[in-house]
Amino acid sequence: MNKPDESNDNKPRRRVRYSGTHPKKFSQKYKERNIDSHPALRTHLRARGKTPAGTHIPVLTDEIIAFLKPSPGSIVVDCTLGYGGHAKQLIKRIGPDGLLIGIDRDGDELKKTRKRFSKAKAKISFHHSNFAGVSKIITEVAPDGCDIIFADIGVSSMQVDNPDRGISYKNDGPLDMRMDKRLKSTGSDLLASLSREELSAALWEFSDEPAHELIAQMLVNQRKAEPITQVSQLVRLVFAVKGFTVQSWKKQQKDSRFSSLHPAARTFQALRILVNDELGALKELLRTAPDCLRPGGRVGIISFHSGEDRLVKRAFRQGVADGVYSFAEKNAITPRRKEIQANPRSSSAKFRWAVKA
Repeated sequence: MNKPDESNDNKPRRRVRYSGTHPKKFSQKYKERNIDSHPALRTHLRARGKTPAGTHIPVLTDEIIAFLKPSPGSIVVDCTLGYGGHAKQLIKRIGPDGLLIGIDRDGDELKKTRKRFSKAKAKISFHHSNFAGVSKIITEVAPDGCDIIFADIGVSSMQVDNPDRGISYKNDGPLDMRMDKRLKSTGSDLLASLSREELSAALWEFSDEPAHELIAQMLVNQRKAEPITQVSQLVRLVFAVKGFTVQSWKKQQKDSRFSSLHPAARTFQALRILVNDELGALKELLRTAPDCLRPGGRVGIISFHSGEDRLVKRAFRQGVADGVYSFAEKNAITPRRKEIQANPRSSSAKFRWAVKA
């Protein structure tokens, strides 16, 4: 008599093994994506100037604390909660009597950070929202206003490194690019629908791409033959415009003493900004921030490219002229050499801050 077939459904499934001694794909980096359980690996990667997959290293943390001055009992708004690196330091200063209002447009990462902060010794109010809506959130949570508004503008390492997002040119995946999955249009959608003139304007305005007209024409020509839906497709098209293949670019970098900006970097940046309306959200934050602050409250913003920094600089300068702000830092604060060496992704960061009149 045959024995009944015993089910193995309850047995834990083994992870798929990768070839070689080290994982190469994001999905294979199990230890890095659970880095809190592997402190030795974190130390090893950080010593090499690398960011563990699925994490984010906050930039200019000491400067933010020094100039925004969080203190016990303060109400602080972190408009870009992300992995929670800046928030962790802010919470230490505001203590159990303070309130951190954490906002992030990425619902997936917000859930993870909420779990990570489950034992924090401070009151935290989490909000899945674009920071353009900060005024509405503060009206509901802190109707008398807040003491600090902070935003780290740009894309987080968790999003950059995840190929499913399609934000980085480094790993192939779908050209999604949405930071908030509730958005309707993806990067591939915009490449299929925008005119040559609109694409060209975006490449120039959002990333100062010198070859904006040629790239825009190439994209329009290509989509007539087939949709542009993958990271690798967009990379190859930009390379073609600039006279490279993937292989020739790699060879040039290998033979050169100095690394150069990736030929497709500006195109990916512009498309990402366009998909997420990043500059529109920043303009709204700058417009409403003064009304959300108590007298003497401080606002600080980290930006990563010239277009963002210009908006912040002009808004703060105009705020001082109008009497909205009593002070605004004239010179952008940038990372020191030691921080850049430890975290190369911090190299383009610029921090500006202002004080409510």
